[in-house]
Amino acid sequence: MDSKNTIRVGGWVSEVRELGKDLRFIVLRSWRGKIQLTLKRGKVRDELFDLTENLPQESVIEALGEEVKEKIAKAADIEIIPEEIIIHSKSEKKLPLDPNWKVKALLPTRLDNRPLDLRRPEVQAIFKIEASLIRGFTDWLDEHGFLRVFTPALIGSYSESGAEVFEVKYFDNTAFLRQDPQLHRQLAIIGGLEKIYDLGTNWRAEPSHTTRHITEFRSLAVEMAFIKDERDVMKVEEEVVAAGISRVIEERQKELKILNVELEEPTRPFPELRFPEIYEILEGFGKKIPYGSSYDTESERLLWKYVKEEYDNDFFFVNRFPMAEKPFYVMRAEEPWARSVDLICKGLELSSGGQREHRYDILLEQIREKGVDEKQLEWYAKFFKYGAPPHGGFALGIERLTMQILNLENIREASLFPRDPERVLP
Repeated sequence: MDSKNTIRVGGWVSEVRELGKDLRFIVLRSWRGKIQLTLKRGKVRDELFDLTENLPQESVIEALGEEVKEKIAKAADIEIIPEEIIIHSKSEKKLPLDPNWKVKALLPTRLDNRPLDLRRPEVQAIFKIEASLIRGFTDWLDEHGFLRVFTPALIGSYSESGAEVFEVKYFDNTAFLRQDPQLHRQLAIIGGLEKIYDLGTNWRAEPSHTTRHITEFRSLAVEMAFIKDERDVMKVEEEVVAAGISRVIEERQKELKILNVELEEPTRPFPELRFPEIYEILEGFGKKIPYGSSYDTESERLLWKYVKEEYDNDFFFVNRFPMAEKPFYVMRAEEPWARSVDLICKGLELSSGGQREHRYDILLEQIREKGVDEKQLEWYAKFFKYGAPPHGGFALGIERLTMQILNLENIREASLFPRDPERVLP
């Protein structure tokens, strides 16, 4: 911007309005908001009228001009009087999806035409909020001595259910896309990296078609050494979640307003529910769960209802799940429970975590108990023979948390280009 208040802007044509022959308004959608180009004969060159005649919606143009400080355009964030206009790309007039949302579309149509859908301010708002959420997470972790690491997405052996992993041809061998980088995070802990986090993509080959499942998802995965028990992990997770939401509130009021969301700082501390108390709570809602068993998705919603009534909170932890239903790497508490923790928000599980078993003999015993092939896990388990500190961690689903705090109807809305059993394009 020079002394004349000249700026350069670019964007997609949202609409063109004519007021007679001498006045034309071109409204652009841009990253910085709505921009109105005001063309008035006598104030702009006649060539600009000729150039922008019959300009189709969604054409991409760039303009250089003087910003109107006392802008008249109430619906625009910026108004300029153009001195120069460049048409980079003219759109076809027939659109598969209307980014102006005058003609609404169902989610499958939106996702089929995701680049056009992403032009909508409501959709961009989701990802701007998600970016601030993650920045809040990582800033807190960085400030508290956690090191960001990058664990492998390709693994040579799966750790839990082979039915839930995607196989990949890896030269002359078979590899798998990771479900969760936890085992490698644990090995990093054994390597002396005491406080770490990984921010990456995971995959689950589950043929789920629900509003809360996608096959490719992002998670914030944290691991920390020298913990007393799983409560230390819970404290860090609560701090991280609160820091992320606080950052959204600080940076994204405009986007929250676009989405009509009133986001508040979460009430802390997050309540903690435990097994076997869970059975009594659910029975109070008429839901009977066999002792020693875990619960279903309906139970998560009922537990939220209980927490909302008792604690007025949308976030809560569930601790001490039945060991019989947990993986080999979880540390036992008193029988038959495990030091395993889920974080739930508004009736949806956001994360799983807790304290890991770090004692080699007990870890090996639990691998055998779970019926997992020891040889398949030798690459991981053998390093516990050489000194492993007490440790734990969690993996927090980014799309799920975004979905819950923004009250989205479908997790696919929180994924830029979502993948599910029926969608691998675009």
